Amino acid sequence: MNKELMEALDILEKEKEISKETLFEAIENSLLTACKNHFGKADNVKVEIDRDTCDFLVYAEKEVVPTADDVEDDCLQISLEDAQKISTKASVGDVIHVEIKSKEFGRIATQNAKNVILQKIREEERSVIFNQYFEKERDVVTGIVQRYIGKNISINLGKADALLTEAEQVKGEVFRPTERIKVYVHEVKNTPKGPRISVSRTHPELVKRLFEAEVTEIKDGTVEIKSIAREAGSRTKIAVWSNNPDVDAVGACVGMNGARVNAIVEELRGEKIDVVNWDENPGNLIQNALSPAKIVAVFADPDEKTAKVVVPDYQLSLAIGKEGQNARLAARLTGYKIDIKSETQAKDAPGFRYEDYIDDEEYEEYEGYEGEEGGYTEQ
Repeated sequence: MNKELMEALDILEKEKEISKETLFEAIENSLLTACKNHFGKADNVKVEIDRDTCDFLVYAEKEVVPTADDVEDDCLQISLEDAQKISTKASVGDVIHVEIKSKEFGRIATQNAKNVILQKIREEERSVIFNQYFEKERDVVTGIVQRYIGKNISINLGKADALLTEAEQVKGEVFRPTERIKVYVHEVKNTPKGPRISVSRTHPELVKRLFEAEVTEIKDGTVEIKSIAREAGSRTKIAVWSNNPDVDAVGACVGMNGARVNAIVEELRGEKIDVVNWDENPGNLIQNALSPAKIVAVFADPDEKTAKVVVPDYQLSLAIGKEGQNARLAARLTGYKIDIKSETQAKDAPGFRYEDYIDDEEYEEYEGYEGEEGGYTEQ
């Protein structure tokens, strides 16, 4: 048994995660390459390797001809006299196996054989790493900050390095070498130099995956994340829905004393997160999305994907948010173009009537009304 070869293959399989069968095929190809370099051709050369003992045999299939003078190609033919030295039963016209001693190969042939094996190992190693990280595409992984390359950051993910480009970094975030951070694997490409992994800290899916990891109810499917809108580094709005009437979707995401959402906020370096209830009624959804602002009335047009919202005068700035952020995120979250007006602005608008927003029977009370699906609501 070739114990040294067996041990080497075991180590490669364990450390590089390359299957033994692949390595055996690489050795077979390397021996064929060596034969081709040594003899000039290897069309009739066969290699057999015992997978259990690692013993190998290299032989050439040669046709038996009557005499040495009849031999036109040493690589393909053998005289009857020489053939009978190998097998006494050999006769003219037979094809016999002539063993080739690999020790007789020259230095160049041996070096080429070695290069074939090493090249195959490198290819398989790159393939294993690519497959490993391709499975993690569109998922969150933990990496270690290595160094800054210009304005980009090299992140070590274990067996491969990823690049966090300037465009995928949150403004204001500064990382120190050896610091552990969570990143979203945006894309994995296979290149001749190995897998190229692009990661992000700004992608909305990063927040979604962090919630999936932190909130058990989302992981088991009880709570669903229906929509998410994010302005990285500042604020995120996320709409959730519970498939179980006994489970509060927002409460599950926030956790006891805010423990769950605070863990995510800490990972995102203080980014504010608003968790709201998803509603099939666009009016209710828009009202939830504009929280914490109080809403007087909402009229949503599902066909045009537009909505008119009336808020108390003192709530207008809160509904719009700093530099329009709250309204902008609500629009992204719901998919509606939202027009926000204060009560004074709405009353002064040409053709404005509260009846367009609020049911006649509830007109004087302004409370408790929920419009028909695709309609409006107020609180």
